[in-house]
Amino acid sequence: QVQLVESGGGLVQAGGSLRLSCAASGTIFSINAMGWYRQAPGKQRELVATITSGGSTNYVDSVKGRFTISRDNAKNMVYLQMNSLKPEDTAVYYCNGEIKRTRYGLASDYWGQGTQVAVSS
Repeated sequence: QVQLVESGGGLVQAGGSLRLSCAASGTIFSINAMGWYRQAPGKQRELVATITSGGSTNYVDSVKGRFTISRDNAKNMVYLQMNSLKPEDTAVYYCNGEIKRTRYGLASDYWGQGTQVAVSS
């Protein structure tokens, strides 16, 4: 099995910072793209940022210049550094990974359980 476990969420004042971490564990041959998504109450889950195994990144416009995604391939971890947080960043943040469990198998999407981020004004 494969598990993704997020950590680092919490309550912070507007303008503050948080760093989210996500650890992938289990039977893993390789991990393609990894990413962070978020879902605010009453809204659909949206992409926040992605990073390929080679380090190419992509961000939703609303977080560009404030959030930074990074990964440690040796540790199967992905991070999200969030600076200049705004109340509208409040959401449950989910980690995602495109993971191959065997050399010749197909990559499948795996999700963490989510971590709450709350930004007060």
